[in-house]
Amino acid sequence: MKKRRILAIAIAGVLALGMVACGKKDDAKTIKIGVSPSPHKAIVMAAKPLLEKKGYKVEIIEFQDYVKPNIALNDKELDANFFQHIPYLNDMVKKENLKIEATVKVHIEPMALYSKKIKNINDLKDGSTIAIPSDSTNGARALKVLEHGGLIKVKSGDLVTAKDITENKKNLKFKEIEAAQIPRSLDDVDAAIINGNYALDAGFNPVKDGLLLEESSSPYANVVAVRTADKDTQKIKDLDAALNSPEVKKYIESQNGKIIPAF
Repeated sequence: MKKRRILAIAIAGVLALGMVACGKKDDAKTIKIGVSPSPHKAIVMAAKPLLEKKGYKVEIIEFQDYVKPNIALNDKELDANFFQHIPYLNDMVKKENLKIEATVKVHIEPMALYSKKIKNINDLKDGSTIAIPSDSTNGARALKVLEHGGLIKVKSGDLVTAKDITENKKNLKFKEIEAAQIPRSLDDVDAAIINGNYALDAGFNPVKDGLLLEESSSPYANVVAVRTADKDTQKIKDLDAALNSPEVKKYIESQNGKIIPAF
């Protein structure tokens, strides 16, 4: 009886080790990627068949804000995320002491000025209120779009704020709102600068509906982010290759200027 018990324990131990080994193998062939709903999810969907051909199971997790995807990645709940540009990523890494970094650039989402009250920027009245994103990187980006359109002038630098405006001939007022909520605020302001993904979610086309459009030379390309410790793994190399593939580029170029390839 004693020998049988020892044998049973040994067999159970071998089975347990086998299950752990299988779990690790399965984890190695599963890619969990966090995305914003649009256009990031669709872009990953275009890359998904390429990854599946390599034997990967692709799990796409949608997020509705710009904070949770980086925290989830840092906490190993994701293998990668795809929703942000490098200035935003670098700023959050510094503020939250995250161990994550960018790998490849994928696309640019032109930021634009939208309005339900005017059809041309020349129709903006003195003292008009414009909504801009409340986070520092996208807020600065929004002000530069307005500067490019000749509405204001700001000091040089990456993270400019409304306090850095040096010229404001129309005495424009700025209302800072969380980026995802700005499309819903259009009825309450005279105009609003909206990030490309949230504009698409709200049914806007930056090229057709934007009163001002971000320059095509914008440095705000959206990137894949991963944990620093994982950036050289085969899984991440395969993910990067899929998102920088001819198939994905063709999909991006089919979107009529809503998004622009960055590779």
